[in-house]
Amino acid sequence: MINKIGKRAFAIVFSASVLSLGACSSAPDQEDIQRVPNKSAHALYEDAKETLDSGLYARAIELLSAIDSRYPFGPFSKQVQMDLVYAHYQSGNTEQALATIDRFIRLNPNHKDLDYMYYMRGLVNIKADKNAFQEYFGVDRADRDANRTRVAYTDLSTLVKRFPESDYAPEAKRRLVWLLNRMARYELKVATYYYEREAYLAAANRGKFVVEHYSQSSYLDAALAMMEKSYDKLGLTELSDNAAQTRKFNSRNK
Repeated sequence: MINKIGKRAFAIVFSASVLSLGACSSAPDQEDIQRVPNKSAHALYEDAKETLDSGLYARAIELLSAIDSRYPFGPFSKQVQMDLVYAHYQSGNTEQALATIDRFIRLNPNHKDLDYMYYMRGLVNIKADKNAFQEYFGVDRADRDANRTRVAYTDLSTLVKRFPESDYAPEAKRRLVWLLNRMARYELKVATYYYEREAYLAAANRGKFVVEHYSQSSYLDAALAMMEKSYDKLGLTELSDNAAQTRKFNSRNK
């Protein structure tokens, strides 16, 4: 999917008017000139495009940021911002990627590539939620706060609802399934924590939350089981039996 993103990010047609707009830009300061040559928007974007294609994300960000600063109203402005999002995402700079996305969405609420920006916002929030060091060593991180996961779920849900025909919608739907399971799993991790500390009501409530909000996840049965044993510990026989019966019903109708 990333290759597709890259192709989309560079899908731009250069017009003859580009060269004439170079002279209208603001003059860069000396430090900026030393890092980035004082070229036209067209020439700089060609350099940035080649650099980004080569996977040199830090240098691509430098070039794209220079274009964004020098030619804020030029014909490349929207494309540059989309490329910056991709470059920041690939380099792991999630906060800057999110800031660029939010700026783009705020200033271009009807842009033809808004679906791409919501898709990237979801991917960036997923990436921000990961811990590369602990994932590398296979540490289970489902007990971490799931706020970023919830935000990513909202981003991709917005894409699917607002742009159902988008090229990114199928992939977004697949990622939504994964995110839903992750959120349900997080709630059950917390429920287990409470249960092991004999906070049975809190454990039952976490299980109930999964049943009410994440019933389409693969953790529905585990949530009902948590409710069943937690209510049993509390002496709430009727509620425990209801959870057990619901589990049996679901099992028969799989």
